Amino acid sequence: MINYLLAMATFAGIYGLLALSLNLIWGLTGMVNLGLAGFFAVGAYASALTTTTLDLPIALGLVAALLAAGLAGIGLTLVTVRLREDYLAIVTLGFAEVVRLVALNETWLTRGADGISGIPGPFRAELGAQFNLAYLGFVLALLGLALVLVERLRLSPFGRVLRAIRDDPQVTAVAGKNVLAFKLEAFAISAALAGFAGALYGHYTSYIVPDIFEPLITIYVFLALTAGGTGNNRGAVLGAFLLLAVLESTRFMTAWVPGLSGAQHAALREMLVGGLLIVVLLVRPRGILPERLPAPPRP
Repeated sequence: MINYLLAMATFAGIYGLLALSLNLIWGLTGMVNLGLAGFFAVGAYASALTTTTLDLPIALGLVAALLAAGLAGIGLTLVTVRLREDYLAIVTLGFAEVVRLVALNETWLTRGADGISGIPGPFRAELGAQFNLAYLGFVLALLGLALVLVERLRLSPFGRVLRAIRDDPQVTAVAGKNVLAFKLEAFAISAALAGFAGALYGHYTSYIVPDIFEPLITIYVFLALTAGGTGNNRGAVLGAFLLLAVLESTRFMTAWVPGLSGAQHAALREMLVGGLLIVVLLVRPRGILPERLPAPPRP
């Protein structure tokens, strides 16, 4: 039971990184990114291949995940930056599915449906039974560092420009800001953070397969950010932990309902998650921790 709780807390920390990534690009910049699972997969595969096929240290695998996902974010932004919100959402969703299908079919690189196994974890052999606890501390430390850095970015002049782009990109351009450059930078940072989360996931589970990176991951992160508070980094992290708590608690709640098949239990679980989100938004329409705009800088 203890290992189960440690594992769920670790996954919540990884979802917290994904929520921070989404908050940066959607909550602050106003760009709808439905391809979060794609960047998550890019980071996971980049780090897994670096540490297994190339037999390089885990630290280099994490760096490779950051670079690969960041470059993928820049490339996708160059293609989609001039699209309106609805078309941007469709293209980013398609990107995530393309990444999953490439991972499934390019067996020479990703081993296809068999997945990549034996991904090393930091000091897994030396720590033994204490690995879960140590890795949870590792993930939480990185989550705290990411939260501090993203929060400083939100309060910086760069963050003020991102919020201006979110509110009115044309006025921001008239004010002399290069909107395209800022969108590129924001998307690259957001994608790199999502890829880093994917790398942490792979090194914890020691096994990744294309079926893991379904669009449902993106939906869950959107739910976490919406419930926690769009535009608020602390709300994003809080929403991620609450989401994992709700997902796992509903797993046990549906088991108490007799006479249902496995598919019906899964459907009931999704209904409970959706119902709880509706309750949260009715009580707190802007999320549990709504965005608070920082005070304008003194002249």
